[in-house]
Amino acid sequence: MEAVTFPQDSVVEFIEKNVVPVRLPHDHEPLAREFDVKWTPTLVVLDESGDEHYRTVGFLSAEELVASLKLGLGKTSFDADRFEEAVGWFDQVVDGHPSTSSVPEAIFYRAVAQFKTGHDPAPLKAAYEELEKRFPENEWTKRAYPYRLL
Repeated sequence: MEAVTFPQDSVVEFIEKNVVPVRLPHDHEPLAREFDVKWTPTLVVLDESGDEHYRTVGFLSAEELVASLKLGLGKTSFDADRFEEAVGWFDQVVDGHPSTSSVPEAIFYRAVAQFKTGHDPAPLKAAYEELEKRFPENEWTKRAYPYRLL
């Protein structure tokens, strides 16, 4: 990714504005052991306390990397109970990177964050319907399957 993805303007701009990047060799001790890094590249999204909220392993194009990082930031906000902020990140994935592999998970978590904000089950059912239509065989569609009954 160093030669192809990281130099892309969209990646550089997003990283400079939104994250604190740290690059370490895959066998760096003690962090490789602490974060259970087994393959390279492994990208781990941590919060300000160093707790992990999302990871991805393997090569990603610039578009996939930015979408994945946004998903990771959304998951970080979600895990901190900042649901409206999380919805914003998930919206950016769904609307800004519609052809990436991060979209189904973003649709799922966006609906859950919306439910947790307003306790209205309608976003959960809508998420299942969108997932079923756009990604019928995806694991996130299967996870949202019970929402069809709402």
